[in-house]
Amino acid sequence: MEPKPSNLEERSAEFAAEVRQLVRGLPRTISNFEDAKQLIRASGSVAANCIEANEALGEKDRVMKFRICRKEAKECELWLRLVRVDEQAPIRDGLRQEAHELKLIFSSIVKKLETR
Repeated sequence: MEPKPSNLEERSAEFAAEVRQLVRGLPRTISNFEDAKQLIRASGSVAANCIEANEALGEKDRVMKFRICRKEAKECELWLRLVRVDEQAPIRDGLRQEAHELKLIFSSIVKKLETR
């Protein structure tokens, strides 16, 4: 397994790219189509809001963007749980773990920023 990037923007962007790779190989069902759309949006939102948090206009804005990152990472966990996979279960499970880790990282950042 490759080491994860220490840069959070890069890590979240790689997560979004890996989600897209997973979705390309999913069985084509109505539920997967809808769940995959939500998953793709949420994973991209994690990465986009991470960038926005690092470019925030002020501390309140930064905290709010990281809160959104955390919320979207939680949503990714849900959509990854719901999406039906066949032989791609190990990949999906790895992405669920990554979404969980990102959620914990963003929770820690929010907590630290709020205590300043």
